[in-house]
This record gives sequence, C-alpha cells and structure tokens, in this order.
Amino acid sequence: MSTYQIPSIINDFNLYVTGERLLGITGEVTLPEFSAMTETLSGPGLLGEIEESALGHFSSQQIEIPFRILDREAAKLMDPTEALDLTLRGAAQLTNKNTGALEAKGLRIVIRGRSKGINIGTFKQAGAMNASVTVEIMYILIEAEGETLIELDKLNTVYKVNGKDLLAKIKSLC
Repeated sequence: MSTYQIPSIINDFNLYVTGERLLGITGEVTLPEFSAMTETLSGPGLLGEIEESALGHFSSQQIEIPFRILDREAAKLMDPTEALDLTLRGAAQLTNKNTGALEAKGLRIVIRGRSKGINIGTFKQAGAMNASVTVEIMYILIEAEGETLIELDKLNTVYKVNGKDLLAKIKSLC
C-alpha cells in the first residue's frame, strides 16, 4: 500500500543568515513570485496574440524579511555591497491519508541576493516596530526532503525544475 500525504501547514521554521540563526523576525516571510518575462506574438498565421514566455527568464524577484524591532540583526542585512546568503528551514506538517497520523517533512529555501531597501516601521508604545528588509533575489533553491524542486541562478544561467535542467539545450547552442 502506498503512502499518500496531505500537506497542511508549516509547523515551524527558522531563518539563517550565512549559517547563523536570525532572531527577532516576525512570524511570516512572503516568498517571491516566479513571473516569466514575456513577448507578445502576433501576425500572419496567428489568430490574435500569444504571450510567449522566455524560458528561464523571470522578472525581478524579492523577499521581504519582517522584524519585530529594528536592531543589529536587521541592520546586518542592510549593506548593499555585500551578498546575502539566506536559508529558510521549515517543517511541513502532513496527514498520512492511509493512517490519519501526522507526519513532517523538511523544507529548505536558499536565497542569495543583495539588500534593496529597509522599512523602519512604526514607533508605538507597547507595540512592535514592524520593520522589514527587502532583498533582491539573484539565486533561489527550493528543496523538499533534500530533493530539488526549483533552482534558479540568474547570474549563472541555471533553471531547474524537479532536477531537470530546462536550459541545457539552450546553453549547448550558445
């Protein structure tokens, strides 16, 4: 009997900067969108327009890292001359469909980029500042249980989905 798992929630996670756990972030990090760069095709032989995606080319991607308070931890991420190496490690909670038992599997997201800006937040008595740092993404790797789901390296012409190099043919022709 095969095991089918129903994914439900991210049970817990930590954010690391160059291997060191980052403290003081709030409970939610919004991950980037993969929005393909496109060109509109139209003309003889086509009925209307088609948005053609350029394989492996994506619009600017960013991640916003929220902090409760603007402090030394947040300021570490602010130097735009330094490359940032961020790793999100989390435990995804799943339900085993056959047994109903709760299970967990590891998720890892590695991001390399540079600081793009900071929102210093608000100043309120008995409240968090809700500051945030925005990072421009140049590299992203998404893994589940050690298996690569997506890898995009904008500087080194790498785009892989489920371990398959989608640019292999294109790179061999250039």
